[in-house]
Amino acid sequence: MKRILTAILLVFGVTLGVAACSTPSEPVGLAEGTVIIDVRTPAEFAGGHLEGALNIDVQSPDFAAQVSQLDPTEDYFIYCRSGNRSGQAISQMSNMGFTSMINGGSVEQASNYSGVPVIN
Repeated sequence: MKRILTAILLVFGVTLGVAACSTPSEPVGLAEGTVIIDVRTPAEFAGGHLEGALNIDVQSPDFAAQVSQLDPTEDYFIYCRSGNRSGQAISQMSNMGFTSMINGGSVEQASNYSGVPVIN
């Protein structure tokens, strides 16, 4: 009986974990005025990016200087290739006083979440 209960809980937990990681089937959308930032390299940005996105390369030596020109009270939607660099950017921006940031993950995930199309 204990094994059956453990197996049921394991399946339930895996199902919840997969559901939590999936992207929404319908775009959630962004609040009006949200600033979209692509933190990939300029070459990656040129290969396709969300329409209206700013390109501020998180690996650039002047990332902090570029970000310091932005309003820390605005809403920001930040994405990259996988979600890793956008997480790094959010950490740096948080340390600079920015408070409203969403990690959009990859370009595709960001487009799916926001409903903003990818353009070249």
